[in-house]
Amino acid sequence: MKLPLPVTISLLSTVAFAEVTTVINQKSPEFALGKYTGPNFKIKAEDSDGMYVKIGARIQSTFESREIDYEDASKSDETYMDAYLRRTRFEITTGFDKYTSFTMDIRNDKANYQDKGEQEFNVGDAYLKIKKPFDTSLVNFKLYRGKIDVSRTETVKSAYVIHYDRPAVADEAAQYITHNRRGTNAQMYGDWDKKIHYQVAFGDGVYSGKLKDSKGSSFDGDLTQESFFYGGKIIFSPIDGWEEKKKTETYFGEGQHFSIGAAYWNSPEINIEHDGVSQTIDHELLNIDVSAHYKGLFFGAEYFQFDGVVNEWGSDETGTSEGYYVVAEYLLPNNIAPYVRYENWNKWEDEDGYDFTSTLVGANWYLRGYTTKVGLTYQVDEYDEKIGDKTDSRVKLTTQWFF
Repeated sequence: MKLPLPVTISLLSTVAFAEVTTVINQKSPEFALGKYTGPNFKIKAEDSDGMYVKIGARIQSTFESREIDYEDASKSDETYMDAYLRRTRFEITTGFDKYTSFTMDIRNDKANYQDKGEQEFNVGDAYLKIKKPFDTSLVNFKLYRGKIDVSRTETVKSAYVIHYDRPAVADEAAQYITHNRRGTNAQMYGDWDKKIHYQVAFGDGVYSGKLKDSKGSSFDGDLTQESFFYGGKIIFSPIDGWEEKKKTETYFGEGQHFSIGAAYWNSPEINIEHDGVSQTIDHELLNIDVSAHYKGLFFGAEYFQFDGVVNEWGSDETGTSEGYYVVAEYLLPNNIAPYVRYENWNKWEDEDGYDFTSTLVGANWYLRGYTTKVGLTYQVDEYDEKIGDKTDSRVKLTTQWFF
């Protein structure tokens, strides 16, 4: 595409009066393809202290072989292959001064997944960060579309998680309080000597298109919400020298950390109407997480309790569900990292037949840390009789390019 002459001159002038900084993270260990990137390519303004632009991209692909076996003999088992782009994202951050910056991304996730075609682009993160306005790490702010910490693995950037698809129970938490855990909100967060981290937030509530009942059926009625969601999380690192300084699930054999976190979130006064049944429900979420790593070994676990779960759309019966997952990875000397993950989620605690379990075994090969990696995973999901009565098995070959 040929740009008009004034635009070309403007772009050249911008580069001429800017300082292009290094792309490679110099603190990165060495991998087969070199050190990993920043992330993002950063351009600093030469004529204004604190102003900069960071530009990056993320692409994750999946090639999958899948088998679904139904316990009901009247249903036909399914076997198929699928190839899709799990995440396709363009990221940009603009820094205005030493206190404020704006970060956003546009994304087209799950393009070509099953029969969904090319999908459409939409905005993911879109938040204004105000960092240390009082020159203390205890007080920072994020406004608009920033993640609330309903779950550790949901808060970790997807480029840094061990397996691209997070646990199903954590994905439910991501929709239970606010849309995709980043509905428009205002939050304050900070830390004290990296020993204690906290976050408090309030904002826009749930999205009807992502609500599900205990059987996994999507909501298709009418919804209004009378109040903002609210809540917060606190994380504690009790051992000196084992403080959590960065949220990730792979540390490439360096350092150690141990942390415990607890969160409470409430999304109240959700008015729904479905098949002539009207009711008002409050979504309450309790989350507890433990994570630790020592050199190449990482361990993480989370517990979730949901209150205000609707048993079945069209009924007025609500109750609770709870679940947990555990995950562990070990980095071998050649940067191949085998891992395992187990998940158990009781979607309706008042009755048998609602258990979901998922077991994963796999390995990632970090060719350039987060920047370039390849993974192979075998996953088995088992659905109890009230939630599908089936076994879903799949083998996934995954790749990531993150800049």
